[in-house]
Amino acid sequence: MLKINKTVENGKAFFELEGRLDTVTAPDLENELKASLNDVTELTLDFEKLEYISSAGLRVLLSAQKQMSKQGTMKIVHVNDTIMEIFEVTGFIDILTIQ
Repeated sequence: MLKINKTVENGKAFFELEGRLDTVTAPDLENELKASLNDVTELTLDFEKLEYISSAGLRVLLSAQKQMSKQGTMKIVHVNDTIMEIFEVTGFIDILTIQ
């Protein structure tokens, strides 16, 4: 289960994810991002409450990163050790902006 709290205003989007970003829930995030990013120049994803991310979740992040690199910036904040290890092993630490 994935809970998505989003705020979009003044060209900035803030997504707070809670739970698991996996094969079942990745399409939910993908749809929310597609619906929200048209006029956004700054995307922040808060992973403080994210417990797990699968390859399907990584694919959604990669897609969002590609879109945002054309129109602004994307950063991921409050990444826990488990998710950070996945980013390191997959090489995503070199692709994404993680703070």
